[in-house]
Amino acid sequence: MTKINKLLPLGERGLQIYHNPRCRKSREGLAILENSGREFEIIKYLEEVPSEKELTEIITMLGISPIQLVRKTEKIWKAEYKGKELSDSDIITAMVQNPKLIERPIVINKNKAVIGRPPENILELLLMTK
Repeated sequence: MTKINKLLPLGERGLQIYHNPRCRKSREGLAILENSGREFEIIKYLEEVPSEKELTEIITMLGISPIQLVRKTEKIWKAEYKGKELSDSDIITAMVQNPKLIERPIVINKNKAVIGRPPENILELLLMTK
């Protein structure tokens, strides 16, 4: 595991996992990276919350809309946001303010990213970005 230079653009930082240690799928994703033999950085995104700019970049790399990155089963989503008309910017702000809303794990490498659900998505990313 390495520490990545945050001054570099997101897509140039190398292999990273946005990880929640309490999540089984996130732990499975971490195990895939550990078994890959490649160097990577773990970002515990509940502690090191991505900025709106970083989250926007991640969403672009994933090729999805912001709402597709939201964990809609979280209590905070149901209580505060469900059923409201929200712009993409509003949704990104909600995820930054409440990082539990961010789907996990997210693995980034060389300007490509995947959500590790299912964990096999991470294997495909590793094969694509050798």
